[in-house]
Amino acid sequence: MAVPHFARLPVCLVAGAAMVVLLAFGNRYGYHGDELYFIAAGRHLDWGYADQPPLLPLLALLMDSLFPDSVLAFRLPAVLFTGAGIVVAGLTARELGGGTRAQVMAAGAYACSPFLLAGAGHILATHMVDAFLWTVVVWLVVRWVRVRDDRVLFAAALVTAIDLQVKFLIPVFWAVVVVSALLLGPRDLVRRPLLWAGGAVAAAACVPTLVWQAANGWPQLEMNRIVAGEVSYAGGRVTFLPMALEQAGYGVGAVLVVLGVWWLLRSPRLRAYRFLGLTVLGVTAVFWASSGRPYYVGGMFALCFAASAVELDRVLTSRWRPAVALAYAVSALVAVSWLPVKPISAYAGQPYDPMNMELEEFGWPQVAESVASAYAALPQEQRAATTIVTETYWQAAAIEKFEPGLPEAHSGGRGYWYFGSPPEDAPLTLFVGGSRDRLEEYFGRVRLIGTVDNGHEVNNDNQGAPIWLCEERGATWAELWPSFRHMTFKW
Repeated sequence: MAVPHFARLPVCLVAGAAMVVLLAFGNRYGYHGDELYFIAAGRHLDWGYADQPPLLPLLALLMDSLFPDSVLAFRLPAVLFTGAGIVVAGLTARELGGGTRAQVMAAGAYACSPFLLAGAGHILATHMVDAFLWTVVVWLVVRWVRVRDDRVLFAAALVTAIDLQVKFLIPVFWAVVVVSALLLGPRDLVRRPLLWAGGAVAAAACVPTLVWQAANGWPQLEMNRIVAGEVSYAGGRVTFLPMALEQAGYGVGAVLVVLGVWWLLRSPRLRAYRFLGLTVLGVTAVFWASSGRPYYVGGMFALCFAASAVELDRVLTSRWRPAVALAYAVSALVAVSWLPVKPISAYAGQPYDPMNMELEEFGWPQVAESVASAYAALPQEQRAATTIVTETYWQAAAIEKFEPGLPEAHSGGRGYWYFGSPPEDAPLTLFVGGSRDRLEEYFGRVRLIGTVDNGHEVNNDNQGAPIWLCEERGATWAELWPSFRHMTFKW
């Protein structure tokens, strides 16, 4: 099958426009709590963490070291990966036989996806890198089907090795690909030596973090159960597919995902890629059955966008093009609306909504400042004997980032618990969050000395959080610290 020339300029213009939008809103609020946690994890660099492999903490450490005072510069990798993902979506359409219009349609759908643009491209997070690397791996598999150059499969395996340092999700893709290829062909795929050689490299790359997991009791497995619980709060399996389609994009994205699967399975022109249509269904089924997050399937979106774009370009006549352009424009506006476009003041006084993650992108310097003020108000002799413990790992990370002059903050939350327990020689504990009843299980005296004020009168997760001074600790920290460990967000 002849492959059209890659439409470099039009696709790059789409990528450039998306990157400009991300840069425009990249510094509107501030760090997300997860970003602060990644920075803290990077400062406690290790081969593994309770909730992730080591690549994101390493990247966060690098960006924070290079740009310690710039949220926008810190997020540059997210912007660049999003732009690159848009280009790869166009390349995927090219491999499927699409011309310039099809490539631009696929790239535009990627840019109009609320998840791929705003959810992944706005903050530096594991799901951002993971979605991009899935997109690259899928493109390489599509390319192998056309060129049958096994070096392409080896490259896909090497990208997989990198992705396994971000999340442990992509083995699901490869397992389903193998089954799908055996069922629908090309069966040659599973017999290629370079594919398995690359797989061996990917497996070897996981050894250090798997050793860390084994040495620490496999907390990642516990994290999987926590994710399932969080997903059930948002509707679980009932809302999984609707939310996944919503994240693909209202109008254009959702339609192209559905049509893309259909055409991968049914189009005679895409017959060689039929196994990838089954792969999309299989990956979706696995994450649905295991109560994964809906965006776990985001790495398959570009394939569906590309397949739909190629087929639509063949069947849509010129009279439909204005309607298609309008649909893309509306979808782009919806995707941009997922970015922090509203002023912070627009949230003031509104009820707290735990599903609105924008609320956790501001107020962190004020959280740290509230703790610093409570600490500074203590008599000097008490300050010298006080350690700081927080309920959530985000709070501890904010203190470490914005108030480095305070005693080291500790938390039992998720990966932070593994960074170490508070010092034994500090008899007083400044505890942020939690409840008096819970703390009185471990301390003889607990008194409220302050509350957190995020400085914006916005009801996010931290606003009004209590700050306690805890005295008369009932045992050593070595004995108590296991009781403070929690993989859920709240203790």
